This record gives sequence, C-alpha cells and structure tokens, in this order.
Amino acid sequence: MEKSIEQTFTELEELLEKLESPDTTLEESFACYEAGMKLVKACNDKIDKVEKQMIILQGGAEEDGDA
Repeated sequence: MEKSIEQTFTELEELLEKLESPDTTLEESFACYEAGMKLVKACNDKIDKVEKQMIILQGGAEEDGDA
C-alpha cells in the first residue's frame, strides 16, 4: 500500500532530525540525504497528481455551470 503524504512528511522530519544530530556520521548523513530526496520526489509526485485531479474536477464544474 502506498504511504500517505502525511506519513512521508513524518519520515522526512525523522531524517532531518538524524541529519541535525552531531552523532550522525558522514556516511549516515549521505544515506539520509539520499533517502530524503527520494521522499521529496514522492511528495512532489503526489502533489502533482492531486493538482491534476483538481484541474479536471474544476473543468467539469465549469462545463456544468457550477464554477
């Protein structure tokens, strides 16, 4: 099952906390950064999908004269 955007943001926050920790090694920091970038891309993809759906719905509402 696909993660919700809220779950993805929570994971990003956890990665950020780890990155900000002085105990995190350079290798761990790089792994966190890489994982974070993948999560950011996933969030962007989800937001783009929702925006496209909203545009479609707005277009349908305009055709019905509801806009």
